[in-house]
Amino acid sequence: MIDTLPAALFIAAAAAFGAVIGSFLNVVIYRLPLGKSTVWPSSACPHCARELSWYENIPVASFVALRGRCRTCGARISLQYPLVEALTAVMFGAGWWYYGPGPLLASRLVFGCALIVLFAIDLEHQLLPNAITLPGIVVGFLFSLAAEPGWMSSLIGILVGGGVLYGVAEAYYRVRHEEGLGMGDVKMLAMVGAFLGWQLTLLTLVLASVSGTVIGLGLIATNRAGMKYALPFGTFLALGAAVAASVGHALLEWYLGMM
Repeated sequence: MIDTLPAALFIAAAAAFGAVIGSFLNVVIYRLPLGKSTVWPSSACPHCARELSWYENIPVASFVALRGRCRTCGARISLQYPLVEALTAVMFGAGWWYYGPGPLLASRLVFGCALIVLFAIDLEHQLLPNAITLPGIVVGFLFSLAAEPGWMSSLIGILVGGGVLYGVAEAYYRVRHEEGLGMGDVKMLAMVGAFLGWQLTLLTLVLASVSGTVIGLGLIATNRAGMKYALPFGTFLALGAAVAASVGHALLEWYLGMM
């Protein structure tokens, strides 16, 4: 009991810090597509523009206390805010428990934060900002100098991730004479390659393609979309990359064992 208490406190502290980071990620998700600064001015209600007090910015707790509505105008607060904060808190707490302190933990947390932002922005705006993907490629490679997957695998991952999707997009355009994938998807998968290496990047692409196909067919079958409906593929890349980063090696071992 005595030995486990400090560990539990560290995990709780990591989760609390993650919730604070999640609050900042919400700011990035909201402001970055609008071309606004992510650090100034202070957070405000998007409906009445009133600047929020400090006690209205407490992650998750403020949403619960305010019952999901602005204190001034009564407008609904999007569920995205507490969900992102809670998800980031869980990610930080679980990451500390699973990896322990070190370069790999830092790499996975930075990568996870980038995936959360890209998932949310692409889902709403069908946009994968260069401000996240391009620095992410550099940061992922720098982390690989001190942690998994190693600089060689990271470099190959960048080339494979960006090259495969670029080739698919170029082939689709030449056959159909219309864009099937945006360059944002190419840069995002290159970023995934930088953080995870080439093997897990290919796994990410497979998982994203399968899940995207299933969702797309489901939408078509229920008459919620047509054959040319543009799915936000970045959201599926984010989900695939999250799975690959968490249990990717186990999945690859299982698949190779089946072979």
